[in-house]
Amino acid sequence: MSHTPGVREAQKQQSRRALMDAALQLLEHQSFSGLGMREVTREAGMSPAGFYRHFRDLSDLGVALVEEALASLHGMVRAAFAEQGDTDELIDHAVDVIADHVRRHRAHIRFIARERFGGVRPVREAIAAELEDFTDEVARELASQAASSGWNPEDVRMVARLYVDHMVLTAAALQEADAETAERIIATARRQLRLVSLGRRHWTSG
Repeated sequence: MSHTPGVREAQKQQSRRALMDAALQLLEHQSFSGLGMREVTREAGMSPAGFYRHFRDLSDLGVALVEEALASLHGMVRAAFAEQGDTDELIDHAVDVIADHVRRHRAHIRFIARERFGGVRPVREAIAAELEDFTDEVARELASQAASSGWNPEDVRMVARLYVDHMVLTAAALQEADAETAERIIATARRQLRLVSLGRRHWTSG
């Protein structure tokens, strides 16, 4: 009996995971605004009543997907910017991180790319909030670098936002690309980030 709460929690997490996976599967061919709760529960092999043990409504499920889609990317990119090395090495590593994340989480990236400016407001706002937090994280890493010496916080954040927006656009382009197209996208992304970096080195803050 002592193991019962743990078993129940594991079953609850498994059911929640099934709903999220079902939604991602269905979203491969439609937008979130067209998704139905009964459609999701049927795909997950659950009764409609079971949905509300995990989410208040479909928007709540969408926000959970946003948090999951972007959480792991935050840490990886933050780590990439925190590494030591010359600018080209750091840029190459950051782009490689994005490309690898897309390969392993294609459904999540597709969801973010489609819903960033989509029709479900709570989901759209959750994406915007996560990207703002992401920008703050990158800005903190940039502020600690010698290249940002003497910069005011607004300009550091401006550059951080350029990096974040570029990463999101690159990830969105990669998620639908074949191998040959992906190589071109990655090469272009590296060149564009080097251009941003060059501008950063010559920018006079304030």
